[in-house]
Amino acid sequence: MSKDDSVWYVAYGSNLFRARFSCYLAGGRPAGGAHTYTGCRDSRPAKAEHAVTLPGGIYFAHESPTWGGGIAFYDPALPGRAAARAYLLTRQQFCDVMAQEMHREVGADPDLSEALAGGLQTLGPGRYETVVKVGEHEGRPMLTFTSPHGAGPARLNAPTAPYLTMLGNGLREAHGWTAGRAATYLGTRPGARAKWSVPQISALLG
Repeated sequence: MSKDDSVWYVAYGSNLFRARFSCYLAGGRPAGGAHTYTGCRDSRPAKAEHAVTLPGGIYFAHESPTWGGGIAFYDPALPGRAAARAYLLTRQQFCDVMAQEMHREVGADPDLSEALAGGLQTLGPGRYETVVKVGEHEGRPMLTFTSPHGAGPARLNAPTAPYLTMLGNGLREAHGWTAGRAATYLGTRPGARAKWSVPQISALLG
């Protein structure tokens, strides 16, 4: 693939919310976050976007330097469906978004042929350094990234209120869900359900 070939970046965490994802493209600091993003070499907005669901689910684990508390990871082996949002980006933009998620410098264009051909590619041991091909849409690959392990061995950790609010707003914006439906989805995920009740999350989302 050339740097200008299009791929779908599939977001299942805070990047569900378009305003938050724009910080990865154009640079900036998301509301409630503690990290300022450099942005992509090509800062143009996504060429298209649409709501999708993926087989599996999300869980919350580790500790976020941006939000504090646990962050969302995708596990295709979990039961159910994971709500997500697909953004049509150039390959270069996808690589730059991925670099920022991996806390690497923007500017490298790793070879993604293994993920494109076989569905899975590990670029490193870090939290978001495993690339997963979750399907195709309109003839273009759909890619996301997650932890190299699933929910089972993960160090589960509850998310913070600002992070849950960002995810909930993204679910409502992308999928048109009510606050109650978004709260039910988030409050029943591994890592969140030990601390957060559905009514508490629903109150966060107003």
